[in-house]
Amino acid sequence: MTVTVNILLVDDDPAENVIMRALMRKVPNVDVKLHYVETVEAALNFIRAGEPRLDMILMDNRLHPQADFRETVPELRQNGYIGPIGVISSSIADAYFQNIDDYGVDFRIDKSELDPTAIGFIIQEFVDKGMGTFQ
Repeated sequence: MTVTVNILLVDDDPAENVIMRALMRKVPNVDVKLHYVETVEAALNFIRAGEPRLDMILMDNRLHPQADFRETVPELRQNGYIGPIGVISSSIADAYFQNIDDYGVDFRIDKSELDPTAIGFIIQEFVDKGMGTFQ
């Protein structure tokens, strides 16, 4: 049985949307509906609209005008989003990535590590669809 998962990608680079959309199509046993916005404000508007109900947000580490996830993710949390938020970045080597819990981030992942298998594991770990595992 295929499970449908709604994920919002927040990234100011439209090319990332194309890349992520291609990856999401290859996740086994999950029908990922990837929604895309370029700004935190657009993400907040999407969340406020309430449809579709989001299962997860993938947030680019650096979005302008904010500096990084230490500003963007708390803004989503302060506006009521309680679901899982993952930060994606071209590098997660900076020391501040060790303190993700302080900012309301559930997980972090390097963009080079994102593949259909990794996305499947992330969904299995952070999205409870009442279906057990997605295997």
